[in-house]
Amino acid sequence: MMPFPKIILKPGKDDALRRFHPWVFSGAVMKVAGTVSDGCIAEVFSAHNEYLGTGHYNEGSIVVRIFSFEQTACNKDFWKSKIENALDYRKRLGLYDDTDSNAYRLVFGEGDGLPGLIIDFYHGTAVIQCHTYGMFLLRETFAEILKELYGDRLQSVYLKSRETLPAKFADEAHDGYLIEGASENIITENGCKFFVDWQQGQKTGFFIDQRENRKALMRYCRNKTVLNTFCYTGGFSVYALKAGARLVHSVDSSAKAIELTDKNVEMNGFSWEQHSSFRSDVMDFLKSSQEVYDVIILDPPAYAKHLKTRHTAMQGYKRLNEAALNKIKKGGFLFTFSCSQVVDSALFRSTVIAAAIQSGRNVRIVDVLTQPPDHPVSAFHPEGEYLKGLVLFVE
Repeated sequence: MMPFPKIILKPGKDDALRRFHPWVFSGAVMKVAGTVSDGCIAEVFSAHNEYLGTGHYNEGSIVVRIFSFEQTACNKDFWKSKIENALDYRKRLGLYDDTDSNAYRLVFGEGDGLPGLIIDFYHGTAVIQCHTYGMFLLRETFAEILKELYGDRLQSVYLKSRETLPAKFADEAHDGYLIEGASENIITENGCKFFVDWQQGQKTGFFIDQRENRKALMRYCRNKTVLNTFCYTGGFSVYALKAGARLVHSVDSSAKAIELTDKNVEMNGFSWEQHSSFRSDVMDFLKSSQEVYDVIILDPPAYAKHLKTRHTAMQGYKRLNEAALNKIKKGGFLFTFSCSQVVDSALFRSTVIAAAIQSGRNVRIVDVLTQPPDHPVSAFHPEGEYLKGLVLFVE
């Protein structure tokens, strides 16, 4: 086997890797020994020629994403052991044999030591989403490994990476089945049924990361009026109805999202007297609606994907939360979220508090929410904690 190219760091730029942080930034690189290209495997060394880690090389601000801190052949057995470790963790969480929920995240990038790779399992279908070209090059290997690990539990493997890979690979990144079988697009989550569109839907088809937070919502909804904004497939709406909400309104600007929401509400046996959907910009709806609600859910898309847009995003979060607080009845609850990785918990909380001050409402923080355990955060990579949520009691 040919040796891997070597990325040699500048003196004093190896501290993060010695603390097992998996990212190597371009500014830390002193020189490259060997030929590198996007997606190739490279080994990283200190200025004193000490081995530090092995990862995928990518042109850009993060030049290497480390997947091993031990020198390895990076063959199929290596990748199988990594995915098998991720599956064993989900088994220990009780997700593998959960009779009430048959969808979960199998691989969560850096949280599972596989930066650039996402794999979601939907009741017999695995959806692979690659964020780096190096992981994309291994797509067929991953499909084979998944079939070996799951056996008859796995019918299909679908690749969905066109939107997540850098644009220069768009012509090569064709979405489609790597293994095609009798796919079942309906999953069960905590006893609720949902249609998952992994071909045309957002992300891998469903927001698995809100599973525990949807369940937490149920304790607040009995005999209440509920507004679910940015509803997408209506996850929070279905849970609210199942909990006995008197009326649920779902709002999204996407016609496809409204269609999926209505489909899921109907599939779970709820009537149109209990639920209405509105295709509208959320801010426009909050400003124009005459309704006030007992419970409001704010689960917007990531307002800030880069540090340079963070300030503008925080102003957006503030306006959104203020508008929602003005639509909640006295004694009601606000579930508010941010999924922007560059917005940390402290900044999100301070922005929500600023919105509460601006609204003139008195609020109490009832609960702090985050992503579920199948979206694990490596102790060495705190950036993996992307989902922040607060439950507020509004007076």
